[in-house]
Amino acid sequence: MTVEPTITAITPAYNGSTVLRQSLTPLIELHRRGVISEVIVVDDGSTDGTPDIAASLGARVIATGGRCGPAAARNLGAASAQGSILWFVDADVVVADDAAEHIRHMLADGSVAVFGSYDNSPPVRNFLSQYKNLVHHHYHQMGRRDASTFWAGCGAVWKDAFLKVGGFDAVRYPRPSIEDIDLGYQLRAAGGRIRLAPEIQGTHLKVWTLKGLLITELRDRAIPWALLLLSGAGGGNDLNISMTERVRALIACLLGLALLTSLAGVTSWWLPAVLLSMAFASNLELFSVFMRANGLSFAIRGLLFHQFYYLYSTATYCGCWAKSRISRLLKKPSPVKNSPAVDLESEPGV
Repeated sequence: MTVEPTITAITPAYNGSTVLRQSLTPLIELHRRGVISEVIVVDDGSTDGTPDIAASLGARVIATGGRCGPAAARNLGAASAQGSILWFVDADVVVADDAAEHIRHMLADGSVAVFGSYDNSPPVRNFLSQYKNLVHHHYHQMGRRDASTFWAGCGAVWKDAFLKVGGFDAVRYPRPSIEDIDLGYQLRAAGGRIRLAPEIQGTHLKVWTLKGLLITELRDRAIPWALLLLSGAGGGNDLNISMTERVRALIACLLGLALLTSLAGVTSWWLPAVLLSMAFASNLELFSVFMRANGLSFAIRGLLFHQFYYLYSTATYCGCWAKSRISRLLKKPSPVKNSPAVDLESEPGV
């Protein structure tokens, strides 16, 4: 008789009192029905009653003892988890009823990890919240099923494989960042297979503002991800660093340059018009997602803002690349002129 693997749901939480009642309820229900073995909430130094709310809902609460970041919080939860599968769920994600069964099924094929997607119905109605969540949904729905990285918003990994690579890097990522992307690269480097399963979905409750989006996108994601790629770790033709995305980013950059030269009178108005048409044509699938969700006006505004996303993402990567090149040049030792030849065989210790 085959025994089904057990699943522990782990939610890192910092001041999550406004979202935990929604996000924990389906997890607690799955635990009550015996679909998952336990629900752990790791309180990361909250000051708003988060641990009391989590405990009252039926979760097992563990405290980090201070503000340590989600990477350290997840590691702490994993260390005490009883399940053979660790299911990481963010505090602002409400998972679908069938998510756990999909996880168990997907991990039965020899994969070490699997992750899903936000759904296409974000409840927060302001423009940036709709835009950001729908873009994430689109990328994860269209991404390669044989993934090159991992996502901890709603993703699961075998506990043995997780512990083997040392878990999340809490030293490099002491705040919310790309610790899950880094973990995915580590799992792949160790020979593991990671699956992207679009049917594993959750509703994202996050409220995005322009300031919060730019800080998260630049400081917490674009810069550390660029540095990670430039270090030689990870990569792959997948999600928002795929070759197709790079072409779209190039079009957006050319569009921005054409707008500047056109306003300066250097080039004709038709050049940015042509590039704008190319930008919309190359993003028709995303445009359709926006259109179905919120209509034509939102779709147009969403595609225009997406060109801005390409601009600041590309600029950030180029800046990191230039900085790394300059650092290498400054550290590169100068060749010694007129130095005598050295006989390596006669040198001691060689």
